[in-house]
Amino acid sequence: MFNRGRVTTGVVIAVIATLLLSACGVTRGEETGLHRLRMMVPNSPGGGYDLTARTAVKIMEDDDITGRVEVFNVIGAGGTVAMARLMNERGNGDLMMMMGLGVVGAVFTNGSTARASDATALAKMVEEQEGILVPADSPFQTVQDFVDAWKADPAKVTVGGGSNPGGPDHLFPMETAKAVGLDPTKVNFISYDGGGDLLTALLGNKIAAGTSGLGEYVDQIEAGQVRVLAVSGNERVEGVDAPTLKESGIDLTFTNWRGILAPPGISEEDRAAMVKILEELHATDAWKEALVKNGWTDAFMTGTAFEEFLDEQDRRVETTLTDLGLV
Repeated sequence: MFNRGRVTTGVVIAVIATLLLSACGVTRGEETGLHRLRMMVPNSPGGGYDLTARTAVKIMEDDDITGRVEVFNVIGAGGTVAMARLMNERGNGDLMMMMGLGVVGAVFTNGSTARASDATALAKMVEEQEGILVPADSPFQTVQDFVDAWKADPAKVTVGGGSNPGGPDHLFPMETAKAVGLDPTKVNFISYDGGGDLLTALLGNKIAAGTSGLGEYVDQIEAGQVRVLAVSGNERVEGVDAPTLKESGIDLTFTNWRGILAPPGISEEDRAAMVKILEELHATDAWKEALVKNGWTDAFMTGTAFEEFLDEQDRRVETTLTDLGLV
């Protein structure tokens, strides 16, 4: 307690202000108007959202774009639990959430009423190719080896993904199955809550193949623990010795994306401040290096363009899942 008889009012106010600024970690003084930011990750540590969020936050801190940013994971139902929390934080201008196609799909398959398009759109950050991954000792040497075995006995060839039904790791094998003439409803798909859990299953030979973004497995690919049979984009991924699906005779391209939302109902000032931070992050050399290292494609988008993109993604995913009989 302050001693009102010995400390002047002016000193008390100065001390309290100093303590408040220290506790809140105000971002670069009063320039942005934000207190210490938090970044919510809607899946487990080690997954794609986690990697992207922690990479972004480290650069924001290291380049003095922000003060310290708290990163925390909210796990459950493929991101639906985190999305519900985001919506319940209405008006909170100090919270961001990393998200993407997986969260959009999960809210549909889990019957949630929360929609990414109902939150505050901040920025689309990256796009990423998916890969068909197998452990080093897999009998599948090419994607055609995998497809042949898959079509012959889809129940036996188990495929795992680091997202719930409706997420990119689920949509990608379903669309691949359709492209090779296999009924998607016959695919034996096992869902894991993030890339970390998927990697454990893959290395433990609990599944025949995994589908995931490649950025989560850079170290394992380089070490030879995991092999990539094919990638899903229009072009090969730098540093990955694997063809595209189209090169392999499979007429399909597929990309995942990740972006950042804030709760609904935040002030225009808070939204502008958050977008400014993300614009500064996007302009750094360190972010450009992270794109290359993780095999991410720059897909930066803010404002109305990102809002319209989220609306389109809601429609696209709902249509695809309806066709699969999942919603």
